[in-house]
Amino acid sequence: MTDDYADELQAKRAEKDDFFADHPQSPIPPEDRDAFDGLAYFDPDQAYRVEATVTRHDDPEPVELETTDGRVVRYLHVVTLTFELDGDAVDLQAYRQAGDDPGALFVPFRDKTTGQESYGNGRYMEIEHDGELSDGATVTLDFNLAYAPFCAYSDTFSCPLPPEANWLSVAVEAGERTA
Repeated sequence: MTDDYADELQAKRAEKDDFFADHPQSPIPPEDRDAFDGLAYFDPDQAYRVEATVTRHDDPEPVELETTDGRVVRYLHVVTLTFELDGDAVDLQAYRQAGDDPGALFVPFRDKTTGQESYGNGRYMEIEHDGELSDGATVTLDFNLAYAPFCAYSDTFSCPLPPEANWLSVAVEAGERTA
């Protein structure tokens, strides 16, 4: 991993810690912010930046994701991302809500660290790209940017749960972790 990338990642993490500590929209309850001393992260690791091949779904399948408060939210399964991680071929489904920016994809997932070294309901990644992705295109998935949703810090938030299709059989020791 280049020093520039690691420095950039550390700067993003420090910025997020500042937001969580001080911002009025922080998910950390106000009464807990004085004790907040930053999020826990796995060390940056280049092995968790992977190139994924896109399988585009021209007629996206609606998928209902359960949430932490028992409600259901509807997404469209717009692409499947295929890549290799720790020597295993892996697929992740990527979603978008109807009407959302076509250049933004939501990738909720669970892995072997879930509930042990990372948040018990899974983590998220977001992929930003220009316009619609074409079938066979490649995108970079950077698990170093994986994060726990706001509901990990406060019950006032409702968060989509990763569907079983996005439960990975490998440990992803990258991104946010529990203490």
